[in-house]
Amino acid sequence: MKRILIAEDDTSIREGLEDAISADGHTAIAAANGDEAVTLFHQHQPDLVLLDIMMPLRNGYDVCRLIRETNKQVPILMLTAKTEEIDQVLGLELGADDYIKKPFRVRELLARIHAALRRVEAFAVATPSAPKTTHTFAFGPVTIDPRRLVAIVEETETPLTERELTLLQLFHAHPHEALSRDFLLNEAWGIDYQGTTRTLDQHIAKLRAKIESKSGPSLIKTVHGVGYKFSA
Repeated sequence: MKRILIAEDDTSIREGLEDAISADGHTAIAAANGDEAVTLFHQHQPDLVLLDIMMPLRNGYDVCRLIRETNKQVPILMLTAKTEEIDQVLGLELGADDYIKKPFRVRELLARIHAALRRVEAFAVATPSAPKTTHTFAFGPVTIDPRRLVAIVEETETPLTERELTLLQLFHAHPHEALSRDFLLNEAWGIDYQGTTRTLDQHIAKLRAKIESKSGPSLIKTVHGVGYKFSA
């Protein structure tokens, strides 16, 4: 049994999610707005968060940011009716693990929840392929500080998410190798991840915006039909 926080202002959707999660054997904790979601998160320390984007008082982006300030590990799945890619990218940039578009099927949602929870458990015991060093390392001209989750570009510090750090460590461990999208998803999201490779592409795009020059990607290059590689 896990504790799952549902932050959703639509009463019918929220109650439907509560019923589905309870029937699945978990404890549902429901919030009708962003402020309530933040309060309940700190009170109950849930194992997973379902977070609607458009909510009163605080939107889902603000709630996600506040959660990530104190907890880097809890899976956050954003529920969005928006189709614009920039909205999805923003959620990932703030630390969300995945997004699910409305309307969605309950079975699909539960499958995503199960996969996210398994990834957390597997991450706690698995030996990763990429060395999880706590020491700084060079990523081309960029300095990566894992302990502080920052990339130092021309003496300017840029914050990183843990997912972005994991991707950088994977690329750093395999310089000049073409890493497939499936490999990167399996290593950074877990073998049970059921989302699309588009989530990876959006993370790479945000990572490039943080560490690459404006002239175009020179560190993380696209290998068409395969995935990406780090040109050290």
